[in-house]
Amino acid sequence: VQLQASGGGLVQEGDSLRLSCTASGRSVRNDPVGWFRQAPGKERELLGSIRWKGGFTNYEKSVMGRFTISRDTAKNTVYLHMNSLKRDDTAVYYCAVDRVWYGRLRGDYWGQGTLVTVSS
Repeated sequence: VQLQASGGGLVQEGDSLRLSCTASGRSVRNDPVGWFRQAPGKERELLGSIRWKGGFTNYEKSVMGRFTISRDTAKNTVYLHMNSLKRDDTAVYYCAVDRVWYGRLRGDYWGQGTLVTVSS
């Protein structure tokens, strides 16, 4: 499966941004999909995931209430909606897919990443 992430860019604090991740190569309609990010000098951080079947979502505490994940099964696309962006949200954002639900997204397949820069 190939994942194409897009939508990153330069925004200001308090802005909103939506990232997209489109899967191709095979259907991921029943697979868990989610988002990670890696800020400069920091480890990669899980943000949240959505299970295609049932649309159940999970979020890490660091983004709960500000970020939401949704999906469009017809387009094989998952979105990360980010609100009230802060400078600390500056990072490369990656989408990932797992073959099965492990209880927490771990990333069996990865997209190439899209850079989000939040300025003051």
